[in-house]
Amino acid sequence: MTLHLEDLRVRDLGECRYDSPLAEMLSTKQTSPHYVAEGDRVLLEDTVSMLAEHSLPSVQAPSFEAAGPRRKIYFDPATVTAGIVTCGGLCPGLNNVIRGLVKELAVHYRVKRILGFRNGLQGLTAENRYDTVDLTLEGVRDIHHSGGTILGSSRGGQDADEMVDSLVLRGVDILFVIGGDGGMRAATYLSDAIRERGLDMAVIGVPKTIDNDLPFTDQSFGFQSAFARATDFISAVAVEAAASPNGVGIVKLMGRHSGFIATYAALASSAADIVLIPEVPFVLEGEDGLLAHIERHVRTKGRVVIVLAEGAGQELLDHGLPEHNGRGTDASGNVKLGDIGELLKQSITAHLTTVGLAPTIRYIDPSYAIRSVAANAYDGVYCLRLAHAAVHAAMAGRTAAAVARWRRRFVHVPLSLMTSRRNQVDPDGDLWMSVLETTCQPAEFGPVREREKVRVGFC
Repeated sequence: MTLHLEDLRVRDLGECRYDSPLAEMLSTKQTSPHYVAEGDRVLLEDTVSMLAEHSLPSVQAPSFEAAGPRRKIYFDPATVTAGIVTCGGLCPGLNNVIRGLVKELAVHYRVKRILGFRNGLQGLTAENRYDTVDLTLEGVRDIHHSGGTILGSSRGGQDADEMVDSLVLRGVDILFVIGGDGGMRAATYLSDAIRERGLDMAVIGVPKTIDNDLPFTDQSFGFQSAFARATDFISAVAVEAAASPNGVGIVKLMGRHSGFIATYAALASSAADIVLIPEVPFVLEGEDGLLAHIERHVRTKGRVVIVLAEGAGQELLDHGLPEHNGRGTDASGNVKLGDIGELLKQSITAHLTTVGLAPTIRYIDPSYAIRSVAANAYDGVYCLRLAHAAVHAAMAGRTAAAVARWRRRFVHVPLSLMTSRRNQVDPDGDLWMSVLETTCQPAEFGPVREREKVRVGFC
């Protein structure tokens, strides 16, 4: 996907005519607020080879608009009503973002009315549009200590025009949408519907995905908290496997299409012998298949620990477990995943029993326990800074944009780009190479090209 400078420009509502209240509130005799210049941009690619490929002057190279406070803002803070909605599955840090948005709006921009729409985008339907909560400084003071979201969340494809009607009826000038790919798509539809009506309303997305699979962001908020918690479960299963005859430990982690949590958690724990992710297909049978490798591990070490992303091996399910055929889609339009962990349990048990190594299997799926934890210190800071960037963007009249961190800078990304592709583990990249070096597993389970057919020892 080749991107040009125009693809990365963020839409704005018009001329910024109001002085930012940050000047009055933050300036002292010694210092003044750090404003972002309107021409400040962050390069999409930061390598010499990539810039040379574009053959353009740096000012014309693809780049994102830098996020941060502006000297002049579009909205008059005294008249603004802001809305906040959380969408999709739970993720560590949702309450931190809500708290950060409210504090920045109320304290630094002096916005007097902030509405929280309940239960995701369902809260913007005609039936539920008045089921809101007034978000105050006192009400959000301690919410960052808890997991989940005080606003509730849901999945689903609500009608864009109906949701815009709700925003108009509630007098909302700015809507902050905290969500994953489904939430970013919904924010895009909302922005388009608002623009078609010619309404003076901003929509800003705060990308959230526990799988770390949204593009154009260095890392998603909550991801570090999630994989840190996942390491505890890997360690627990490793202890169980070591204490059992022919012990097999399986931990299934989040990762529908991207195996970042599985890879990072496995690297952090150093207890995993095998890591399976959606980006690297595998086969079960054969001399070089997964089951043969597991057998060799159990014969050599007496145990094996497998870390499994939920989306791995989905192509095997239609053949292995017929009841998973025709799985359909969820409310957000995502294809429902089959339980690859159950298939592995059955297959490993059958194979090891046949070869005289009847296993003791410990299989856990701690996904909900991980999703519901509070953000750790790193994610707490990250969420707060994302919230600040989102408020600055909205008050400056940016719309149809998401805030993200790119090349260690906070930037504005057009909403359409946030769902244009998926961030995935590169099977030829250094992250996956670190997994192979740590686990000593083969590059592939199954028939491979001769140059890759290297038998590795067990770590």
